[in-house]
Amino acid sequence: MAKGKKSRQPKGKTITLKMAQNCVALTLDGKRRLDLSFKEIATVPKCIQKLCDIDELDLSRNLIIKIPDFIENFINISVLDLHSNYLEELPVTIGRLQNLQVLNLCNNRLTSLPSELGLLSKLHTLNLGLNQLEALPSSIAALKELRQIGLSDNRFTRVPVCLSRIDKLEKVNLDRNPILTELTPSYESVMTTERLYLVTESCLCEDCLDKCQTARKKMEDVVKSKLTE
Repeated sequence: MAKGKKSRQPKGKTITLKMAQNCVALTLDGKRRLDLSFKEIATVPKCIQKLCDIDELDLSRNLIIKIPDFIENFINISVLDLHSNYLEELPVTIGRLQNLQVLNLCNNRLTSLPSELGLLSKLHTLNLGLNQLEALPSSIAALKELRQIGLSDNRFTRVPVCLSRIDKLEKVNLDRNPILTELTPSYESVMTTERLYLVTESCLCEDCLDKCQTARKKMEDVVKSKLTE
């Protein structure tokens, strides 16, 4: 290497439109999935904009640092897999993916999230594990269909307050976070929701249903009080 010159980050491989078209396949349930995982790409290929009518997009296990604004053109996708890249931020345009149901951002370098994530009204699974997050935007509380959220291996010192406002939330993973000792009870209270309420109301008699609803309200009150201390 010549003196005075800095080493450059690997450019990554190039994906042509023809190559991308060959990576489109039908899933078992008939969805059109573009799978560009393990392609050693450092940027999202501009050519895939011509394939924006796909149902699922997999860009995982690459070298991608930034998601371009044109991601907003993929308005039909229900699954977006970006795990195991080098993402440091997300574009605000991600909030325009109104049909998105599953978003996997695990194993990146995210330190914050745009408030526009709260616009993903159909999202039911959000994986944010293995990042560098210390907090969630309050807009996450607007994800009324959210059932599962993965937050393991981040930098949370307390349970995000917004989680207590999501009625359909069934599973929260906060493993291996530096949760402060005095806040541990609130963490456990949130996690017990997964064990106690995975039963439909139609399966309970009137007395049992009343008892469960009363117990749940008491637990929610405890969680909220702990989170606001």
